[in-house]
Amino acid sequence: MAVNAIDQTRRMLSLVTYLRERPGAHVSDVARAFGITEDELISDLDVLPMCGTSFRGGDLLDIDTDGDRIWWHNPDDVAEPLRLAADEATALLVAARAVATLPGLRESDRQALLRATAKLEAAAGEAAGASSRLSVTFESEGGVFADVDRAISERRRLWLRYYSPARDELTEREVDPIRLFAVGHTYMEAWCRLSEARRTFRLDRVAEIKLLDAPAAPPELELRDLSAGLVQPSADDPEVVVEVGPGGRWVAEYYPHDSAEELPDGGLRITIRTPAPASLRRLALRLGRDGRITAPQDLAENARRAAREALAAYDSDDAQRQD
Repeated sequence: MAVNAIDQTRRMLSLVTYLRERPGAHVSDVARAFGITEDELISDLDVLPMCGTSFRGGDLLDIDTDGDRIWWHNPDDVAEPLRLAADEATALLVAARAVATLPGLRESDRQALLRATAKLEAAAGEAAGASSRLSVTFESEGGVFADVDRAISERRRLWLRYYSPARDELTEREVDPIRLFAVGHTYMEAWCRLSEARRTFRLDRVAEIKLLDAPAAPPELELRDLSAGLVQPSADDPEVVVEVGPGGRWVAEYYPHDSAEELPDGGLRITIRTPAPASLRRLALRLGRDGRITAPQDLAENARRAAREALAAYDSDDAQRQD
């Protein structure tokens, strides 16, 4: 069964209580108790030391593992009653009110958040008044996340307008969402009705999203192991080297790569491993003067030839229009 981001957060909160009561717990036992793999548990444990009652070092959870057992070194320190400073109370109230306005948020979660906010306002006193004069507006990805999370919870299909950087175009499609996950960016894994295959969608590339009444019915699929990253090229896949100027640095963000070496002019030398090197010819055409393929040699020449042919066709069309 797919686990969404909110379910993972709830699990991690339960994990804190579980570990407090079981010092030195074995990794295998904890993973079995929570119904997750040991790799998933270790991933949670990597996040927990960044959590606490504040961002000061002594207030963070001092939790570590040797791979066999889990140790929490400061449970008594972080379990002391929380006392919020005025700035902390203001920040928390502003954030809570902003989250409560997210489209697609489950109504039960919204009501629980509003009840907690009211209690916090009563306890914060004057700080609550200061927070009411501040507001936060989430970027579009926040709304997309909420809609996807709701679709997963309610098992409903989604309609998307999605930007594909490989084809440099917007496509419309219906998908059955499977799960949300984060690997650098936030992604949705879903069964795509357009391609009739499993696809991964980056939320910040969703131009428009609608929750449909049709039930989501993705086929039974084994969830991919993402512990080694989203894209895991084979060691046998050929390497393609792309050199880009400052205007082409976006390639390092949009394309998974083995390395990105800084160049003196502010550009990058990017090494990409792919089973289909020819698929990167379109990238070279998009880059134009902002970049070029330098290796392998046959692909570099093929890309240059395609660019010359495209330019010749453009010049021919322009001459005909002038005639």
